[in-house]
Amino acid sequence: MTNFTTLQATFIKDDVSIRLNNLNNHLKQIQSLSKDNDNNEVVKSLIRETMYFIEWIAPDIEFDHAFELANLGRFLTRWLFKWEQIWNDTETRNQVNQELGSWNDRVLQMSQLLAA
Repeated sequence: MTNFTTLQATFIKDDVSIRLNNLNNHLKQIQSLSKDNDNNEVVKSLIRETMYFIEWIAPDIEFDHAFELANLGRFLTRWLFKWEQIWNDTETRNQVNQELGSWNDRVLQMSQLLAA
């Protein structure tokens, strides 16, 4: 298991726009890996780690962006809550993956706004 205390200490040292880019990269990785049934546990682990990233970014950004990230966290939590049902149904997993792509776009926009 990842040592989340060490990960957090390293993660929060970065500028918020860099943290958002890291979140963006995590979401892309989840999207990519979730296309293959064999990546079940890896994707689940990445989702949990992503939820920590959200928690560590939210206090350092504007309320509206933090609210948006909280909604992303709820989306990921619902996915984990119905994990077996979603993971074992390719069509449903593809739909969730598409929605994850939309979230990814929003995170990228936030990152670009904060970097400007």
